[in-house]
Amino acid sequence: MHYSYILNLTQHPATPEQLAVGVADLPADSQARLRELLTFDVLPVASDIFARAGQIADMAIGHQAAMIGGALWLMAPLAAELRARGIEPLFAFSVRETEEQPQPDGSVRKVAVFRHRGFVPAV
Repeated sequence: MHYSYILNLTQHPATPEQLAVGVADLPADSQARLRELLTFDVLPVASDIFARAGQIADMAIGHQAAMIGGALWLMAPLAAELRARGIEPLFAFSVRETEEQPQPDGSVRKVAVFRHRGFVPAV
């Protein structure tokens, strides 16, 4: 399914490739709050995980889809909370490509670059 607008609910800014296909980052103040909710400094209990998942999902109300990613133990509850609000949870899919970068001394440096290729629905 194609979405015209996908809200970024990850800690990382959307890549240029993701922005080009309709991913949008939260405003700076909301992004700071999202980072707080995604960051756990102490071992969480289940009630903390579910509470934060609900608060994060609330940030996406009014949107059709949201890109998620992070701690695996948070993603299933977050996906469920998003679905409960009628929002499709999506994971970014990327492919690792190797680029060769010539160096000034004549050597070649190989760098792994992740290229966005689409979205996978959270199942």
